[in-house]
Amino acid sequence: MNEHHFFSRRQFLGGALAAGASATLSAVAADKPAAQAKPKEFARKIKLGLIGCGGRGVWISKLFQKHGGYTVHAVTDYFENAADKAGETFAVDKARRFSGLSGYKKLLESGVEAVAIEDVPYFYPAQAKAAVDASLHVYVAKPVAVDVPGTLLIGESGKRATQKKLCFLVDYQLPGDPAMIEIAKRVREGALGPLARIASFGFAWHAWPDPPMGKTIESRLRGQIWLSDTALSGDTIVSYDIHIIDGILAVIGKPPVAASGRSRTCRPNPHGDRTDAAGVVYERDDGVIWTHVTPALDNNFDITTLSASIFGLKATAHIQYGGKVHIRGGEKHYVGQIGSVFSEGVERNIADVLREHHRGPLREPDRPARRGRHVDRHPRSRGRRAPTLPDDGRADQGEQCTGV
Repeated sequence: MNEHHFFSRRQFLGGALAAGASATLSAVAADKPAAQAKPKEFARKIKLGLIGCGGRGVWISKLFQKHGGYTVHAVTDYFENAADKAGETFAVDKARRFSGLSGYKKLLESGVEAVAIEDVPYFYPAQAKAAVDASLHVYVAKPVAVDVPGTLLIGESGKRATQKKLCFLVDYQLPGDPAMIEIAKRVREGALGPLARIASFGFAWHAWPDPPMGKTIESRLRGQIWLSDTALSGDTIVSYDIHIIDGILAVIGKPPVAASGRSRTCRPNPHGDRTDAAGVVYERDDGVIWTHVTPALDNNFDITTLSASIFGLKATAHIQYGGKVHIRGGEKHYVGQIGSVFSEGVERNIADVLREHHRGPLREPDRPARRGRHVDRHPRSRGRRAPTLPDDGRADQGEQCTGV
């Protein structure tokens, strides 16, 4: 039986998540290297388990390790060589390197006190539930699930984590950006006037890899190939567009109550079932119409990826996943800049959660709610259930699972 769980949710967030807020000091002179901040020393380190040893999983774990209060205690990946490579990176004992579809179960029993779930979205709901059942803190990548049952399970797990005083953090970045927070604040104060419509875009920067099928599903777990299978990724609108959809919800607050749309696959010789282009019309209960379009093609597109315009009767707001954002017109006009959300956004999100935990509640009175909102408003709510995958797959030598 494991002997762990000595750390509260507050301590957990005050630890590894603070790694995202740490930064190197500026150079004093041009010919003098920058001084490095000395990591804080801890009497005992929290044991972290990494589920998914791809590029993002290893990167996230390095942030935990960088803080100084955490040690990567165990790792697991479907592919044994990926788990071994990560194990070498973090000096994890070979006895605590696991592989296969059920590897995460062994990881949860290995003595870890927190987990970072960074493999393939299809597996997130079951893995997160199992971690909460084991009374572990959870840091899970987006999207939280690929279908309605999975989304609901994530919601239930988040609630149970709160009841058990555990941290359950979904790694969305855009809502935590200072410029986004300011826009949301002004919109809530009536900067746009009554809303008229919303237009958003989820243009992926390239088409996801889609090689021929192998003899088993194992071949689809390599690299980013899983993004071309809706059972694994939820399709592009879930795995990629969720960034801007989540950002819009952070600004407007009220979610849609109905949606309809069409999609098509138009690339030659498709192997996976992801769609190449789609359009969705969302409708709120106050009649506001929100249109969203999403292609994932290698076609030299000329529209900013992951962007949206929110049209009011008095003014218009524009947001995007990096770059200039603004409110144009009206009495509360504003211009701001969003930096590299992929890296800086994670750091801002981590610092914001840490700060709010030190204050007590997870929400400041003058800021829009950012927690407990993502788990039950999944954009792909079609009432479908993804196909069930076997739970006894064996690993071979190949590329690691990689997140986006």
